[in-house]
Amino acid sequence: MKGRTIILDHLDEKEAAALMFDGQLEDLLIDSDVPRPGAIYRAVADRPVKGQGGMFLKTPDGSAFLRRIKALSPGQKLLVQVSGYAEDGKAIPVTQKLLFKSRYAIVTPEAPGLNISRSIRDEEERNRLLEIVHDIAGDTAYGLILRSSCVGTTRDEIAEDIDAMLSLADKVLGDAGGEMEKLCDGDGPHVLAWRDWVAPAEVVTDAGSFETHGVMDALEATKGTHIRIGSGASIYVEPTRALVAVDVNTGGDASLAAGIKANMACAKALPRALRVRGLGGQITLDLAPMPKKDRRAFETALRQAFRADDIETTLVGWTPLGHYELQRKRIRLPIFEAL
Repeated sequence: MKGRTIILDHLDEKEAAALMFDGQLEDLLIDSDVPRPGAIYRAVADRPVKGQGGMFLKTPDGSAFLRRIKALSPGQKLLVQVSGYAEDGKAIPVTQKLLFKSRYAIVTPEAPGLNISRSIRDEEERNRLLEIVHDIAGDTAYGLILRSSCVGTTRDEIAEDIDAMLSLADKVLGDAGGEMEKLCDGDGPHVLAWRDWVAPAEVVTDAGSFETHGVMDALEATKGTHIRIGSGASIYVEPTRALVAVDVNTGGDASLAAGIKANMACAKALPRALRVRGLGGQITLDLAPMPKKDRRAFETALRQAFRADDIETTLVGWTPLGHYELQRKRIRLPIFEAL
């Protein structure tokens, strides 16, 4: 199957969405029973954690943990948003920086100002979008960002999205009083696919389409740890409780350039390998041997590869043992848990 295809279906009665490109699984979203990222709670401060600068909170869905607290005392009520999936046995990670995000607009209550995505560089298009956002939201007290997906989109579609997000923000922020409660849920896989997979694609919604479009076969492959990355090289992606270990192997290539070739191929393949497996947190790369002079080229390739990835990933750097470390936000549920 050639081209870009978005498949909306269900897995074990759970809502799911898959993005395929030329028959290869590029992204996968599966719903779960745990709180979704983006959900907003009216929570109650419970107890501070000394030495960590954080506090445990009470929510209707269990304990949550808020970092970098200021002037917060036990019993105080506050609005928080789920920022990612919790590790097994740990509290729900939350933040006080609320975002109301849709396909075309992001409302940022704590960061006022009307802005256009920096990735939109065409001046004529930027001016058109600035005119739209000022006409529609010029008097709002909230901040608002128009996303790159607005390029070429009609004024009416953008206006509808802005109005919906501003209305949701008003409703949630105006409901800070009362007992602890979930004020709004995070988006499910089908809405996330509409919201974030904005490039042109064929959309398939028939029941059983995961089977007919090769998604189930691709899912079987993601359950394994071994990934071929070309020219006989491969990587092993193995999640542990503490971190995700990635081992790079050159295979049968015994040439002097085998190490750098395998490592560059790893840089290109790694974002997709992590994305479809839903892996985040601390990631350690055990790279193939290569001269230190080649490290900068590898870092450049890795940075370019993750720049095209939507999930926030920090390239931390080299360890004394020559490993490379990354920190990736946990906004996907690991596939071995989701399935």
